[in-house]
Amino acid sequence: MTKKPSNLPYLIASTGALAVIVAAWLGRDRIPSVAPGDAAPDFEAVTLDGRPASLDDFAGKIVLLNIWATWCAPCEEEMPSMQRLYEELNSQGLEVVAVSIDARMGEVDAAGYPGGDIGKFARDHGLTFTILHDPRGRIQRTYMTTGVPESFVIGRDGIIYGKRAGAVEWDNPDLSALIRRLLDEEA
Repeated sequence: MTKKPSNLPYLIASTGALAVIVAAWLGRDRIPSVAPGDAAPDFEAVTLDGRPASLDDFAGKIVLLNIWATWCAPCEEEMPSMQRLYEELNSQGLEVVAVSIDARMGEVDAAGYPGGDIGKFARDHGLTFTILHDPRGRIQRTYMTTGVPESFVIGRDGIIYGKRAGAVEWDNPDLSALIRRLLDEEA
């Protein structure tokens, strides 16, 4: 009489796989993110002339923090509206802080994009708001972004009030309403 092979190894493997799937499904809401209501994490970057800068440098201001890159078409698309919003509301306390994640000139980033000339990009687009550079992409890890552009509206109290992924027409009254409300409330 032939002995029937045991199904025990298959049962153990199946149970283990099911346990992993269930654990992942149950933990899906626990994936960390930076969201409205959270304190905005500080970050370090450099100005275009190489000086260190951080979010703390803008304490007491309403900050539109934008994470972008020169190779990103949607980033380029939204820059003119950020400039217009900055020109309109800077005197009321708005700071636009755009942090480029471009690799350094002559280098390539982890995704294979070459470093862009951020200063030339800013000049070509007439950008006068603060532009910082974070070639190692630490800000993306700190703010747990999913891509570029991604933006955060930060109040004078250091709390994130808004988060947007993708290109935004920032000077559109509906989209700039949150910033205007924060400027009015916290003045």
